[in-house]
Amino acid sequence: MAENPRDLEDLRQRKKSVGTVELQGPNGQTRIVNLEELSNADAALAAKFGYKPVFKREFGYLSTFSFAVSISGLFSTVATTFSYPLYAGGASSAVWCWLISGAGCMCIACSVAELVSAYPTCGGLYYTVSRLAPKNWVPSISWITGWLNVLGQIAGLASSEYGAAQLLLAAASMGSDFTYLPTTGTIIGVMAGLTVLTGLVNSLSTYWMEKMTKTYVLFHIAILVTCSIALLAKCDNRHNAKYVFTDVDSTSGWSPVGFAWLFGFLSVSWTMTDYDATAHITEEISNPEVKAPWAISLAMAFTYVGGFLFNIVLCFVMGDPAKILESPMEQPVAQIFYNVLGKGGGVFFTVCAFFIIKFVTFTAMVGVTCFYQSLARTVFAFSRDRLLPFSNVWVKINPTTQTPLYAVWISVFWAIAINLIGLGSYAAIAGVFNVTAIALDWSYCIPIVCKMIFGQFEPGPWHMGKFSFAVNAYACIWTLFVTIIFILPTVRPVGGDTMNYAIAFLGAILVFAAIFWYLTGKKSYTGPLIEADVDEDASGDLKDGSGSSGEYARGKEAKEVPS
Repeated sequence: MAENPRDLEDLRQRKKSVGTVELQGPNGQTRIVNLEELSNADAALAAKFGYKPVFKREFGYLSTFSFAVSISGLFSTVATTFSYPLYAGGASSAVWCWLISGAGCMCIACSVAELVSAYPTCGGLYYTVSRLAPKNWVPSISWITGWLNVLGQIAGLASSEYGAAQLLLAAASMGSDFTYLPTTGTIIGVMAGLTVLTGLVNSLSTYWMEKMTKTYVLFHIAILVTCSIALLAKCDNRHNAKYVFTDVDSTSGWSPVGFAWLFGFLSVSWTMTDYDATAHITEEISNPEVKAPWAISLAMAFTYVGGFLFNIVLCFVMGDPAKILESPMEQPVAQIFYNVLGKGGGVFFTVCAFFIIKFVTFTAMVGVTCFYQSLARTVFAFSRDRLLPFSNVWVKINPTTQTPLYAVWISVFWAIAINLIGLGSYAAIAGVFNVTAIALDWSYCIPIVCKMIFGQFEPGPWHMGKFSFAVNAYACIWTLFVTIIFILPTVRPVGGDTMNYAIAFLGAILVFAAIFWYLTGKKSYTGPLIEADVDEDASGDLKDGSGSSGEYARGKEAKEVPS
């Protein structure tokens, strides 16, 4: 996993060997740029992959690592999903499912980091298919990868905003001494307002995103540590270790209980996902081929270890799980805060959890705050490559903020729309959480499979060497295993109000993607676009290698022009 000095030297030599490139815009305007005028990251991006630099490179080491940590939103996402392992198998499910599933998630994260290092563009793993698969297979494979990633990120944003609304209203309920209790309709309404707020924040320039992101990780770690200490210090009736690590108590109705216990995997799989959100901001990171993969791997390692320990703390102090699951606030972890720390401490840490998950949604729309910054740039990248309908709209960059405003607000619309189904059934919202993990993880595993099968992978500075294939294989096997679990209903007997709708969401997006493919995609989509394609004519001047001044070149590598 170490940096390869030879690879870094190759990158420097590559910049020296490429004198100029012609960058072409969506309306046919062209500009010849000397690569010496660009940063190392922009020069390498234009020379190697053909993508023109669009975003400002504001993210350094700390802000990139902080952004990667913010994707998981550990403190708040554990609070949002802690009920799943409790229903599935009690305290032991919360503890051991995190340890087991987290290992699989770490394999996915390291596999993703390896690909991001080799191919650092804001298209993320979707783009890597064009480098890993045979040319004839690129359009169809990248098409399904892209659509799965869009579904996963929208569902991730939607579920995070729903969790944020639950936390905010739980704090309000505590503050009113439970004279106010939230309803499903209220949660949906607050969710919509919070989603709009996230869109507004992500309409700011990346300069402000970077400033907010840099301080986030320090705040997050401080809250996680102080809350854990406070809970252990203030709880008078802690469970013993035998209960925490061995208690199995399923209320799901499944038999045998050991099978129901496996549903606890959802908590960690939903928390430790969206690994490639950092990839979607690589065009805003200096030296992304090094910083982005290290940020992904270290951030997920922090989430893995920190989440395991935090779950143990919660299990020690939670009291009777049946009572917290029946909390009138419908937020078990907020109820734990209240029971152990009282009204003041309960409100404080619940509000902190709310702020943390909101930052997750801010960055998600760069990935949900993780999801927003990431999601909007995903929409931007896919639109740049003509994968989405009305791509010419979503690809536009606002000249003032240098952000893709239309991509941000279409992300806001769909995040709200997918959560409206919660008005009819709370079980449908649970399906949104499930489909987030399924869709995102498969959008990562498809390129990983291509890497293993087709043998076209060229490692970047960050790679796993001889361990790469084994880690990649386990990542894919694990994803297949948990996918089967996540599409099953978590409660029996199964009815309309207990059905797991994840399979319905997944089926709907795959059917739509197939229809759109046969209507337009099969005819016009050739895979990720290469926008900078240059030739040198006899006079030494540069011209557009595609032969057209009005359209992006498709499916070609940028040609190097000697200085």
